[in-house]
Amino acid sequence: MSVEPMNPLVAPGAAEAPRYGAVAMALHWLLALMILASFSVGLYMADLPLSPLRIRLVNWHKWAGITILTLSAVRLLWRLGHQPPPLPADVLDAMPGWQLAAHRGAHLLLYVLFFAVPLLGWAYSSALGFPVVWFGVLPLPDLMPVDKDFAEAVLKPLHQASAFALATVAVLHAAAALKHQFVDHDGLIDRMWPRQDPGPKDRR
Repeated sequence: MSVEPMNPLVAPGAAEAPRYGAVAMALHWLLALMILASFSVGLYMADLPLSPLRIRLVNWHKWAGITILTLSAVRLLWRLGHQPPPLPADVLDAMPGWQLAAHRGAHLLLYVLFFAVPLLGWAYSSALGFPVVWFGVLPLPDLMPVDKDFAEAVLKPLHQASAFALATVAVLHAAAALKHQFVDHDGLIDRMWPRQDPGPKDRR
């Protein structure tokens, strides 16, 4: 009889949490990587002088934004048809009410920002008079008419503020996941971590 090795980061006696399935995990990690890359490029290119490099980075940043928007739409549709696995009872019992409210509020805010940040960037580009051509192949419609004053005075600061808000909430989300893993030892992070042998508790 084989014995399953214990996870040293999970408290003894803690029940294994039902896990997300492969599609939900793939969308989660793809979005995380795309947001990290797009935010980093946005910070780097902001202070660059006008040059071929800046133009290339701006185009890549736009493509990444549309990709994030597309992945977010797919993830939302998937989420509507596939309910996430519930939090384990022992985790719910140990979690203060404010922490549970923050957990749910952070997830809702993340979804709002997944859409708001790229849409504001797309509108900003349209208002400046620069079309968005996804990966240089697919022209996308302008979200608004050209209005450079409105673009610089309103859309640019909104896009920047929402991007920093998304980065902040994402960092707090990651910090909370690490706390559950290394402080609470409840194995909650394993719900979204891929493994080779999916068990019967995995959810789509």
